[in-house]
Amino acid sequence: MIISGLLTSLERMNDNTFEHSPLTVLGLGAMGTALVRAWLAAGMRPTVWNRTPGKADALASEGAKPVATAAEAVAASGLVVVCLLDDASVGQALDGIDLTGKDLVDLTTRTPAEARARARWAEERGARFLDGGIMAIPPMIGVPESGGYVFYSGSRALFDEHRATLSVPAGAEYTGEDPGSASLHDVALLSAMTGMFAGVAHAFALIRKSDIAPTSLAPLLVDWLNAMAQGVHEQAARLESGDYTRDVVSNLAMMVEGDGTLLRTAEEQGVTPELLTPYMALMERRVADGHGEEDATGVIELLVG
Repeated sequence: MIISGLLTSLERMNDNTFEHSPLTVLGLGAMGTALVRAWLAAGMRPTVWNRTPGKADALASEGAKPVATAAEAVAASGLVVVCLLDDASVGQALDGIDLTGKDLVDLTTRTPAEARARARWAEERGARFLDGGIMAIPPMIGVPESGGYVFYSGSRALFDEHRATLSVPAGAEYTGEDPGSASLHDVALLSAMTGMFAGVAHAFALIRKSDIAPTSLAPLLVDWLNAMAQGVHEQAARLESGDYTRDVVSNLAMMVEGDGTLLRTAEEQGVTPELLTPYMALMERRVADGHGEEDATGVIELLVG
């Protein structure tokens, strides 16, 4: 749905759609540079600023308009997109700059609480604010078929007004008026990815000293993880219903019993189990509390304070 919406927006554009749409981008790291190039390809000429001026040189030759200070960059456009290292960097870059009447779209990775605080900060300075969480890596930006998209939250009016522009680098998904919503979506997905990569790392470690080639295991891993990922929908349904025993195929007690095989195999292969044991310990606690007939959904209750 996100990609199809992006494609529809792009199909409606012609070469002059963004020619006179003023846009400023603050921050020219790998992601900021990819964003600028996507807008350049759409016919825009963004004003750009980076703390290290040299990073703007290549973009200038491609049509971007570098300026020497963040204040000049902000003054140049009504729409200001920020993509910096962290929330503190945003405050430093915009310190003392007049934001009255500006539309500030901040794509810096941060926590939900930081996003809400930054929204209040922007609004106190007369700006509308939109927080963004980028679900893509730089090579996916400007490539609709890559599947990359950005979560946005905060000012709905700002999002609606600039949606066409924001949809150029990647699909745009609005998650709500709460400025922290985009960051929460972003970090939730990144956290799941981190856990998945931990499991992948453990799997490759197990075969490291064997005659199994990593390239032969890789497609098996991808197929298996894709198949198991479908269980996410079932887990979400159990969470909403509150019934963690509904349609359970492998219950928690059975999974805990099977953990012993995983641990003994790790020991045999000379692999530390430290990527697995924290989750296994939670599973054991849930079984000890009398929930062995559930699936793993109940473990979530042990994580929420």
